[in-house]
Amino acid sequence: LMLKAIIERSRRYLYHVAEELSKRGMPLELALLPMVESGYDPTAVSSAQAAGMWQFIPSTGRDYGLHRNADYDARRDIVASTAAALDYLQFLHELFGDWHFALAGYNWGENAVLKAIERNKGKVRGTDYLSLTLPEETRNYLPKFQALKNLVAYHHAFGFELDPIPNEPYFTTVATDHSLDLVVAARLSGAPLEEITSLNPARTGTGNGAGGTRG
Repeated sequence: LMLKAIIERSRRYLYHVAEELSKRGMPLELALLPMVESGYDPTAVSSAQAAGMWQFIPSTGRDYGLHRNADYDARRDIVASTAAALDYLQFLHELFGDWHFALAGYNWGENAVLKAIERNKGKVRGTDYLSLTLPEETRNYLPKFQALKNLVAYHHAFGFELDPIPNEPYFTTVATDHSLDLVVAARLSGAPLEEITSLNPARTGTGNGAGGTRG
């Protein structure tokens, strides 16, 4: 039931993420990563102050251009955070040459993974993923991701149905050069306020702070 709720929440965002992965020639299964990170909740905030569906901590967010002010947190912006997350994942894959290490680096930080590899080299131990000494959360990160892929791919075998997600954009971005209140945006677009709010989760105040509104 929890998985169905997560997939239902992802319906607004999954096409966009998959489309961006496809443009970059990256594995499409990475579109499931926000399910592991946040349950595809762009308003999620962790105890470590990671925010958004890709769960950027403030420092990594700044490194990848996800700025914040009183009215706007780009880590919660669907388009901006997805671009930043894919930039980061591409960097990690180029750094390690391996998606297992790249995902471990996404969860734990690339420097921590590099140090773990160096520690094993110094002790003449294996430097493959399974040989490294990792925190429990990072060690469980890949199995969680793999389990999720299996559940989605073979959901019939696990005894539950998943409604297909249409292969078309759920939202579009409208550029604005001035602040646009979400209540006004909802009225102008004819969409429910809840829907407009869910597509603009980076808006944390009454100001605009961003370059567009989704609808």
